[in-house]
Parts: sequence; structure tokens; C-alpha cells
Amino acid sequence: MTSRLLPLLACIPLLAMPLLAQEPSAGEIQDLSTRNADFAARLYRAIASTTDDNVLLSPFTVSLGLAALMSGADGSTREQLLQGLSLNALDHLRIPELFQSVRDSMAQSGFVNQGIGILPRQQFKVDSTYRDFVQTKYGGNVQGLDYSDGAAKDTINQFFYTYTREQVKEVVSAIDPQTQMMLITAIFFQGQFALTFNTSFTQDERFYVNKYKIAMVPMMFRSDKYHLAYDRSLKLGVLKLPMTGGAAMLVLLPDEDVDYTSIDEEITGERFQGWLKQLKRTRLEVQLPRFILEQSYSLQKVLPGLGISEVFQDSADFSGIGGETGLRLSEVVHKAAITVDETSSTGNVHAPNIFASLPPRLTVNRPFLFLIYHQATSSILFMGRVIDPTKKSTQAPRGSGHQPWSWSVKGSSTALAHLILLTNCLSKVNQAYQCWNKSLSTL
Repeated sequence: MTSRLLPLLACIPLLAMPLLAQEPSAGEIQDLSTRNADFAARLYRAIASTTDDNVLLSPFTVSLGLAALMSGADGSTREQLLQGLSLNALDHLRIPELFQSVRDSMAQSGFVNQGIGILPRQQFKVDSTYRDFVQTKYGGNVQGLDYSDGAAKDTINQFFYTYTREQVKEVVSAIDPQTQMMLITAIFFQGQFALTFNTSFTQDERFYVNKYKIAMVPMMFRSDKYHLAYDRSLKLGVLKLPMTGGAAMLVLLPDEDVDYTSIDEEITGERFQGWLKQLKRTRLEVQLPRFILEQSYSLQKVLPGLGISEVFQDSADFSGIGGETGLRLSEVVHKAAITVDETSSTGNVHAPNIFASLPPRLTVNRPFLFLIYHQATSSILFMGRVIDPTKKSTQAPRGSGHQPWSWSVKGSSTALAHLILLTNCLSKVNQAYQCWNKSLSTL
């Protein structure tokens, strides 16, 4: 009798949701975003520690996929997912509604294309209630696959190719025929900067990959008012670049004597929130390399280090997916792709007049980190690290990691900590110049 009740008990959270479908409050959304940011930082650190190459991932998409999977989990499997995702302190029944609210907010912006697939073996019967629930709350697809059939790979790749609007072409290249269940998440992003870079100002310049290698890269340019901050404890500069659709990019650049890997180790959700509060607006000339990144990760060896291991074990309980036991997760694949370019040929068409504004110039010409987040919900869409902008997708052995180049500021070698002070000083020089020029005109 007890065994017959288990599938029904597993569905109780799903069936209870319509009764709790009130609109999430701003506080609830912020709480979810804070906890997602904590998971994002831990996931990024785990991945970045394995390579010296470019890094790109979408923590929100991974969280979304694991949360959808959690809706079909029970017992200790579910509890471990809650703990691993940093969601254990939230009202468990509200979690699907909160994720749906954040997804809806992002969908209105229309700047991101993502897909989630929960793919059990075909012999495992998926409950239609769970399938519909995942589609509604998480925007995911639950589908049984015959992994012994070579066509399974093509089915998966075609699904994500369509879901990402033909931007992500290959998510998996080979599949083990003994696979029981896969969780796949994929995302593509090509946002447009709100303050667009003019392509006519882009020119090839040096990018110092490390102390042994210099690459020539297309360096974009714009002069405008930007938001800056400086984290003294990390000796890290922070530049905010607003984007259309309500997103924004934070560019993180360590000082000249700071190893970028030490920044990797210190990134936390709390620091992310702190940087946003410290940002101050100032006029600036910005040079940023154009880059395209596409990275794919197999997370079944990463997630156990974050406290999520039972999903891969025979003891896993996913009875909420179809009312049966004996199903475990075989593989978790995450693929992310992003294009950062001018996306405009007309923005900021007038070259800056040095005597009119004299703004300092910020040239991002060495390895940097970045985050792209949804401003309305503070949800981190992407986290990444650009070591070499000329490489779209690379893997290489870990090197020294030391980067002996600093922010390039026109007319000054000071660090970003003095950048705002420098701007104020230049403004006063400009006023003096205008006064002197006016005096000459009266002679």
C-alpha cells in the first residue's frame, strides 16, 4: 500500500501550486536572486579552477534546469538539490512560481534564447502532470529518448538548435547507449549595448594575453558617461555597460599586481551585490575587445563538489517524474554562447573633442572577467573570463596566470581607484582652458 502512495505523494508539491499562485513579491524575487547568485559564484569557481582558458557559463540556466529536475525528486535527493542550489531556506512550494516570474520578466525583454531538456530513457514513463509543470514553470522540455538509437544525438541537437533560434548548433557529440537520463541546458545571447560602439572607431590593438603572448584584437571604442567602482579589498576595477532589454554587463579587471585566478576564488554573490551598490557615474572613454565565446561543460564531475551527488547514484529518487523508482541522472551538459560586438554602425558617431571634455580612457587590454545580469531581478545570466579574445572555444593546460598589465588610462598610469578623482581634475583643467580661450577672444 505504501509503495502505491509514493507517486501520489511525490506529486503533492505539483498539485498544490495552483493554490499558491499569487504574484511573487519583490522581496521574494530578490531573495531568490541572492541565493542564485551564491550558486552562480560557486559554480563559476568550480569550473574556472580547472582551466586557464576562456570561461563562459549561464548560472541561471543551470539553476533553472536543476530546479526543474528537483520538482520531480523526492526524499534526500530533493533535499540535496535544495541545499546544493542554496534554495533550502526558501518556501519550497514557492520556488517554481519564483522561477517562472523571473523567466517571464526576462522573456519580456526578449534578449536571451535558452533551452532546458530533461531526457529520461524511453522505457521510463513520464507523468504528463510533471511534463506540463516543467514546461509552465521552467520553460523546459521533458521527453523520453531511446539512447540505444544513434539518432538520439541528432534529436537532442535539433531540439536545442530550434530552441535557441538556430544559434547553438551542437550540444552533444556522442551519447552512451546505457544512459538513463540526461539534463541539458543551453543558452545563446547577443545583446546590444545601450550605449552602442561605433564600428568606424573599432581598430586592431594589442591585447596582453600573458607575459609571453600579445594578440592583436578588434578594440571597440566609445566616449560617454559610465558607472565605475573599485573594490579595494580585491584591487579590482568594475565597469558597468548597460544593455538593451534591461540587461547589463559588469567588466571586472584586476590591478597590475593581481593574479586573475585570485579574483576567481573570491567572487561571491555578496560581492556582486556590493559592486552594484558602489557604482558611481563618470565620463569616460572606453575601449573593449570584441569577442565571441562558445563553451560546453559536462557537469557530472562538477556538481558533486557543490553538494549535488545523489542525483547520479542508484539511490536517487525521481519518482515524481513518473511514479517509478530506479532512475538516476547519467549526465548533465551545459552549453553557452555569446557574441559581444558593436551591434551598431551609427552609435556615438562624433569623435570626442579632447579640449571639450578631456575624459580619461579605460582600455581593457588584458585578461578580464565579466558578468551579464538582468537588472530588474538581479539574476546573473552569464559569468565568464576572457583570457584571449581571439579564441572562441579553447582548452589548454594551466599556466602561471600572472598578468603584469594594468588599466590603460590616457595621460596617466594611476589605478582605477583614482579614476574619478582624475576625471574631476580634468574637468577643472577644461574649465580653465575655456576661460583662457574666452579671454583671448576679447583681445
